[in-house]
Amino acid sequence: MIIYGVVNASPDSLALDSIATTPDEAVARARQLLADGADAVDLGGQGSTDFADIVDWTDEWARVEHLIPALAALGIDVSIDSWRPEVVRRSLEAGATVINAADGMQSDEMWQVAADYDVPIVVPFLSGPNPREMDFVTSDPVQVMIDFFEARLADADRFGRRSRCILDPGTGFAPPNWEWQQRFEYQKIVYSSLDELRRFDLPIYIALPWKETDQHDELLDIVVQQRPEYGRAHYPAKIRRFQARHGV
Repeated sequence: MIIYGVVNASPDSLALDSIATTPDEAVARARQLLADGADAVDLGGQGSTDFADIVDWTDEWARVEHLIPALAALGIDVSIDSWRPEVVRRSLEAGATVINAADGMQSDEMWQVAADYDVPIVVPFLSGPNPREMDFVTSDPVQVMIDFFEARLADADRFGRRSRCILDPGTGFAPPNWEWQQRFEYQKIVYSSLDELRRFDLPIYIALPWKETDQHDELLDIVVQQRPEYGRAHYPAKIRRFQARHGV
């Protein structure tokens, strides 16, 4: 599994030790992530949780503008985690190498950015227009995801980007308005059914469980055994330990 370690330029992150707001802090965080087993870095400047304040895209860009060149100078892939095409375009110009599309690639404007820069695109499932406006999934979650990805990949075909897509079941968003027990059961179903997404013959990317509870560890066990090609992790060393446990 290729692991993208998390660097948050947003002050709203629930994982406080992931927050880095200056180039020096971002590089120090990235070096620690790499030492702990990460291969690359995922950078975001706008929080997606209910607790995060929504800022203008210009403020989001200001948070990541000077961090991206510093991280890219480490010689690693840097993904930009955003739902705003304005931020994504500027980030790719500044040295980011992967789009982590927090809008689920639901706009032609975002597809045009992806086409202009010819980079890999993490396409997460969303049941709404962005992570802050998601709806309950009341039917079979796996079938809902399949329908979503069929639509997004039809968009990708229009822009010639299908081969650059990486599919993310969107469990990092979870959705945010659900109680934890509902989220746990939902994620358990999704993680146990990841093979259903293999029908698209594209890599799979998971926002890996990071909180220290028995249920989060149960979810992580399930995910690791499914062998996704990519993962996003706050604590890469823990992921590598789970992989070793399962001989992955």
